[in-house]
Amino acid sequence: MPPRSDDRPRPKPPRPLPRDRYCCAGGAKHLAFVRPIGGPHLTTEILWIAPALSILLGYLLGSIPFGVLLTRFAGAGDLRQIGSGNIGATNVLRTGRKGLAAATLLLDLLKGAAAVWIVSAIWPGNALLAAMGAFVGHCYPVWLRFRGGKGVATLMGIVLALHWPCAIVYAVMWLGLLATLRISSVAGMAAAVSAPVSAAWFGRFDMVLLLLGLALIVLWKHGPNIERLLAGTEPRIGRKDG
Repeated sequence: MPPRSDDRPRPKPPRPLPRDRYCCAGGAKHLAFVRPIGGPHLTTEILWIAPALSILLGYLLGSIPFGVLLTRFAGAGDLRQIGSGNIGATNVLRTGRKGLAAATLLLDLLKGAAAVWIVSAIWPGNALLAAMGAFVGHCYPVWLRFRGGKGVATLMGIVLALHWPCAIVYAVMWLGLLATLRISSVAGMAAAVSAPVSAAWFGRFDMVLLLLGLALIVLWKHGPNIERLLAGTEPRIGRKDG
């Protein structure tokens, strides 16, 4: 006959794992997530290290002031004392060195793309963090007391590395308005605003929020240009009186 309910064997409580099977990262009160050590992987993976390093690497790449370096090495003086004082390609063009302006534009674009590509290869899944770091690094470089560029070229490089069809829209908007209106600020702001719009159009909703935030920073950095546009005094490219 079956045993009575009180005579049935009770399940054994789970045996606690030995304490040396886990790695403590700052105690229970700290938000440091760790993976148990053991098994095929003998290393401890702290999940916040990759995002932090992605932002840092992006910032360091983005903060390289190519406009300042190129004009100084070419003997064109301190770019921050020329024209608007901005470190971007438009202000480099005011030195009369078209080659330096083109090189600055290309390098500012490539550093944004490089940050995304490098981090994607080393720490997959952290490309957006690298993009944010590179853009902030360009606009607010610690080496120049956080007085950087306006981010239009660097943002294009970021968009190119994240989703190249959006970069085509960006380039068409930027270069098209630059060729027709000859006003660099209008072309740059319109291109920046096109980034989150095109990302949504192509279904890359994972990028929309970041690109929207970066576009707003571009508009913020163009504050003086917006004031001159409203006053009708914004200079056009190619005019000496601007």
